Amino acid sequence: MTILDPWGRAIPTDQIKRLRQPVAQPSFRAPRSPFSTYTPARGLTPESLAGILQESAVGQSQRYVQLLEDIEERDLHYRGILTTRKNQVAQLPITVKAAEIPGAEDHAQFLRRWISTGALRLALFDLMDALAKGYAILEIAWQTDPGAIWPLRFIWRHQRFFEVDWRDGETLLLRTAQDFEPLAPHKFLVHRHRTKSGEVLRGGLGRVAVWAWMFKAFTLQDWAIFARNYGQPVRVGRYGPESTEADRDVLWRAVANIAGDMAAIVPKSMEIEFVEVGDVSKGGDLYERRSRFLDEQMSKLILGQTATTDATPGRLGGGMEHRAVQEDYERADAGLLSASLNRQLVPQLIAFNFGPQVAYPEIEIGRPDEVPIAEVADTVDKLGPLGLRVQASQILDRLGLTAPAGAEHDVIGGRPALPAPGAPVAPMDPAAPADPALPPPPSPLMTLHASRAPEALEALLDRVSLDAQSALSGLADAVRTELMAASDMQDLAQRIARLQLNPTELATVLGRGLALANLVGQQQVLEDVKAQGGPG
Repeated sequence: MTILDPWGRAIPTDQIKRLRQPVAQPSFRAPRSPFSTYTPARGLTPESLAGILQESAVGQSQRYVQLLEDIEERDLHYRGILTTRKNQVAQLPITVKAAEIPGAEDHAQFLRRWISTGALRLALFDLMDALAKGYAILEIAWQTDPGAIWPLRFIWRHQRFFEVDWRDGETLLLRTAQDFEPLAPHKFLVHRHRTKSGEVLRGGLGRVAVWAWMFKAFTLQDWAIFARNYGQPVRVGRYGPESTEADRDVLWRAVANIAGDMAAIVPKSMEIEFVEVGDVSKGGDLYERRSRFLDEQMSKLILGQTATTDATPGRLGGGMEHRAVQEDYERADAGLLSASLNRQLVPQLIAFNFGPQVAYPEIEIGRPDEVPIAEVADTVDKLGPLGLRVQASQILDRLGLTAPAGAEHDVIGGRPALPAPGAPVAPMDPAAPADPALPPPPSPLMTLHASRAPEALEALLDRVSLDAQSALSGLADAVRTELMAASDMQDLAQRIARLQLNPTELATVLGRGLALANLVGQQQVLEDVKAQGGPG
């Protein structure tokens, strides 16, 4: 079986076999042990942290990546906000966009069929491990059955199994028993998640978060000591000049083993003065405020805001803005993931099964950019009477509703048909129940005037209807042109917002109609006065 890569080169037989075999698996005989007892976060000091960061800056990243993992296992807040951002992307919809070449739909359908196996869905969370460490590496276990060569699963490999080439600061190498070797072709999916420009090891958020974590660890340690000893009595044991060293040891054990650390032994002739420091209980608030402050800085670093992690009284108005920031991060993270997949994985997947292509389908991770349904309904409501017509099925799909049987091709909107000039109006039965779908009946005054001057009223309505029909047609033509040119509902809304419709003609028609109606009304009043015997 001959398999071609995206550049048209045949993959050697030995490499085809390695597609199914693990390459970077943990081993006790290699420098890739499955277990690590090194815990750099224990007893971390500013000097030791600076040394670890300096090592990683020159290409020695083992202690650095293990420190980031150690912190993620120790700090509840850091773990929570980091997992929130990972899960926010890992649960997003995954869609496929076909390329614009012959046979592209077959490629897209094959890609969709592979995505439906769930292998990519399970890998998204592990790929987001690059958010803290700068990069994440997943080994690909290929299924090489005829007609279905695709990743069966992705295996997360710890960053300590790899190293960055010190010569360029970017190339990733695999640790071996002897030295380092380049990553095997077609076997790894590497996601670089930069949060700043520069070297890959400096691009993760963890490089900034470690400082806040270390200061918080000092604060929590002091807080724990304070909480343990707060309220405990100070025990003072006194010994005389005749006591021996052994007597003093016994006395010390006696006072020290009662409870806590607030104990001391002094000679009987010695005096100790205990100076009060004010309200000691407020010291606990200081520790809490500092810990909360450092947590908020971590939230700003990773989530871009604090509203979704720490509720603040009186700040409900900023919730929508904070949610908008969260959505911005979501789109950016999803875009970076999509770029990694489309650059590294999709071309191989399609080339292995269909041969090299001029263009390849694209995986899109994220929510669709759709106009809110409220804006769509408002647009249809306003433009429908002007001639806009929309398939009812599109609106129902946005609402998550199903069209009733036989109504799949129903249309919403469109100008109502105008009555023909001189068409008779059906008489209204006063006893008939009112139909809520029909417009309200005319007022008694209108009925009286219409009954006494039917010819003038009908002529007026006919004239205004014809003039208004021409004016509305001009407005609807402009809207119809933008509708045919729009690519989607969002594009249509933006085009209509930029469209400056000229209502001058319609306003002229309405003004002329009102003037005619006024004249007809005055004439009718004069005729009513004459009919009642008034002055002519």
